[in-house]
Amino acid sequence: MGHQDKVKKLGRTKPHREAMLANMAMSLFQHRLIKTTDARAKALRPVVDRLISTAKKNTLASKRQVAKTIHVKEVFKKFYAEIVPQFADRDSGFTRVVKLGVRRGDGAPVSVIELLTEKPEENKDAKGKKDKKAKKIAAK
Repeated sequence: MGHQDKVKKLGRTKPHREAMLANMAMSLFQHRLIKTTDARAKALRPVVDRLISTAKKNTLASKRQVAKTIHVKEVFKKFYAEIVPQFADRDSGFTRVVKLGVRRGDGAPVSVIELLTEKPEENKDAKGKKDKKAKKIAAK
């Protein structure tokens, strides 16, 4: 029936599910966008929103609570330095889930979950100039 099913179990035990969602949250903070199944993306959204809301308090206690989920030090530093400041003026709705279709192998519905942050700027001109210089040096 589905009454009182607040937690999507995803066919896993509680420790396995919590570890999987924590790893997915770290991947999301690291890459800004991840591709996964619809059910996992929908289960990940409240985890990520809760982490960002807790981190916005910026107290020692909140940092320790966030550190329970984000185990990798580099991701933790990036989270507080780059991601949390971008959500300073936003109260909720930190993520977006976009449905892509079905996976070819097993027909599972696939989605992309992304953080609603600005895309990091890349200097394509600088990369192009380096490639031209490298070609000139290689030609000589």
